[in-house]
Amino acid sequence: MSPLQENIQIAVSRISEYLTQHKTATSWQLKVVCRLSSSVLYLALGALYEQGKIVLEADGINYNITWGTVPAPQPPAAPIAQDM
Repeated sequence: MSPLQENIQIAVSRISEYLTQHKTATSWQLKVVCRLSSSVLYLALGALYEQGKIVLEADGINYNITWGTVPAPQPPAAPIAQDM
């Protein structure tokens, strides 16, 4: 495993621990609290997003991150057929 991959795995662990306790955070909060470079932060967030562990929502130049998954949207119900 390369040093970058190790840094990403460490970041994934730190972010997971933080979000388990706090449930939500901004990308800036995670960068500062976990002491991460922007590159490692976004690679770690991408890994967590790909695993379905977080929800990302753009907010200007930052992201709002929520721990857990959002239920998939349900398709609209079919209209009720009425005899004409």
